[in-house]
Amino acid sequence: MSILESLELALKNIVSSKTRTVLTMLGIIIGVAAVIVIVGLGNGLEQYVTDSFSDMGTNTLTVTVMSRGSTRTLSVDEMYEIVDENSQYLDLCSPTVTMPGYVKIGSETITSTSVQGVSEDYFSISGDTVASGRGLQYSDMAARGKVCVIGAYLNLAYYGGNAVGQTLRVGGQSLTIVGVLAQTDEDLEEGGSDDCIYLPYTTASRLIGDVSSYIITMQSEDYIDESVAVLESALYEVFASDDYYTVTSMSEMLETMTSMINILVGVLAGIAAISLVVGGIGIMNIMLVSVTERTREIGIRKSLGAKERYIMQQFVIEAACTSALGGIIGILLGDGLSIAASTVVTRLMEETLTVAPTLSAVALAFGISVGIGILFGYLPAKKAAGLNPIDALHYD
Repeated sequence: MSILESLELALKNIVSSKTRTVLTMLGIIIGVAAVIVIVGLGNGLEQYVTDSFSDMGTNTLTVTVMSRGSTRTLSVDEMYEIVDENSQYLDLCSPTVTMPGYVKIGSETITSTSVQGVSEDYFSISGDTVASGRGLQYSDMAARGKVCVIGAYLNLAYYGGNAVGQTLRVGGQSLTIVGVLAQTDEDLEEGGSDDCIYLPYTTASRLIGDVSSYIITMQSEDYIDESVAVLESALYEVFASDDYYTVTSMSEMLETMTSMINILVGVLAGIAAISLVVGGIGIMNIMLVSVTERTREIGIRKSLGAKERYIMQQFVIEAACTSALGGIIGILLGDGLSIAASTVVTRLMEETLTVAPTLSAVALAFGISVGIGILFGYLPAKKAAGLNPIDALHYD
């Protein structure tokens, strides 16, 4: 008996017992669909995180320094000198000062707005553009100017789109608005990225204390290790200890986040794959029942000269076909659920997140489903092939 003949006979047996076949394939269908959706969700999360970090700039380094008494401190000018001395690796530098407290516009008090003191290079580092007015300038830093640049949300919500030239108060200090940033979010909302205020870091540091954080860009992402090394070396010379500063690379943070997502997806996919094993056990069980039901058929075929390997081949192919058919249905179901999940997650998170299973994940899930059918179909097939023809013919 050829493989094609065994395949044809297997399909006839599957079709003849539709309900039993569907129930047998259920574990395979659920397992394959779950694996595809989970892997697709992992891919979507990874792409979302990558895009988010790209918006923040993967060529940036964040430096946090702490004073070590009165004899060992790092001033802003000294940090600028470190950047200039290592210009082959480092490019722009902006001190950053996060302002706590509230913002007062007219008679209204706002607590959701983020307020930061930055340098004139900050917008070049962050990629923000000024839609109206001007950005912060070096002269604002030198004179500790009482000026600021605000986000599009504040401009529209509190100034009707005409904020330039008007004032607000931060930490009790009155600031004149000299510029408005272009909108970055699709929707303008309270607490969003467009709900922000930027003032000169010199003005901010006078209000709350010394600068302790810096954002520095690299000349090239190809020299991340070298850039981090020169910064840490220069800071070590100042503090004589690595306990008083940290240098964080956005690229390293992205790699860490991506690896965490991959581990989580792997664990969840492994848990989902357990249902594939359960489905395989179901296939083995139903094939054992099938062997019992077709004992006389097996006896007749063996008495007519059918070899054991042909009997085994028939039952293994039937188990593999059942499992493969379940895998195909599971793939179609998984793709459908992935599309639905993309819509649901996007609406719930109000962020674009695409659940996109890869072709390799689909192929792997299908291959595993077929492999499980062959693996769990082997024992029933071996039992069928080993039946004594005389006993099989007398089986009632």
